[in-house]
Amino acid sequence: MLKSARKEEKDPEGRMPLAEHLRELRNRLAKAILAIVVGAVVGAVFYQDIIDILTEPIQKSVGCNTAFTELAKKGDGACGNITMSGLMGPFTLMIKVSLMSGVVLASPIWLYQLWGFVAPGLHQHEKRYSLAFVAAGFPLFLAGGWFSYHVLPAAAEVLIDFTPDGAVNLLPLDELLDLVTRMVIVFGLSFEMPLLLVMLNLGGVVSGRRMLGWWRGMIMGVTVFAAFATPTVDPVSMLSLATPIVLLYFVAVGFSLLNDLRRARAEAAEPSPDEASDLDLTPEDIGEIETVSASRTVPEQSGPDRERVNGYDDVT
Repeated sequence: MLKSARKEEKDPEGRMPLAEHLRELRNRLAKAILAIVVGAVVGAVFYQDIIDILTEPIQKSVGCNTAFTELAKKGDGACGNITMSGLMGPFTLMIKVSLMSGVVLASPIWLYQLWGFVAPGLHQHEKRYSLAFVAAGFPLFLAGGWFSYHVLPAAAEVLIDFTPDGAVNLLPLDELLDLVTRMVIVFGLSFEMPLLLVMLNLGGVVSGRRMLGWWRGMIMGVTVFAAFATPTVDPVSMLSLATPIVLLYFVAVGFSLLNDLRRARAEAAEPSPDEASDLDLTPEDIGEIETVSASRTVPEQSGPDRERVNGYDDVT
């Protein structure tokens, strides 16, 4: 009964006191943290498998056909010397990998909690746009991460080729995982750039024609960004990041041009608020006007002894 009464008392527009906002924020944060902890426990259980998956691109680049963890157990470093530094190094790495896995595995839950906290304050069209951006942004980020994961072998091969002859290249596992994570995040966020341009166009900030005029500077900027974002100096990795971003940029420009055309047609169909409306010049029957005028006249008073209400007569 109390829960149903609270639901009925909620404002349909999502307004509530500050204390209620803080209480809802606390509950949603608790649910999101609990989901991340559960995901971290799952990541700790499959810790070795996650290490093998993340190091597979580097493993292939140096010609290993066996997982690095299996090589470490056998003591065979013929095709890769994975090292750990410090007594607490393995434990710290396990915690880092587990938390990262928990955040990834629990992303649907904490994203839903974030949406549930923000959505009541949005208008209907804002909810529609935000859902569309989330629905498009998540696959774009996954596409960027997948792309970086398949670019890593070429990048690792170029980097390892700089090792001098006769020297043994020791590969610290924590630095290796940091490199893989950084590449996935950089590629994933880079693939979100066209979505940002589309959002600015839908908000009326930038037109599609103006975005099209930026194409020379955009190609140059994306190329420079890819040169600094990729950890290698070879043009293959740089072009591997720059090419899909440029293609997505032109896709965003095409969408913005179509959206501007649709908006222009909608504005042309509706009258402008600054324009005067058309006058109705149809003549009216005089008899009808007299009837309306007569009905709007003040009624005659009954006499000096007319009824008063609260000290005033009916005319007053």
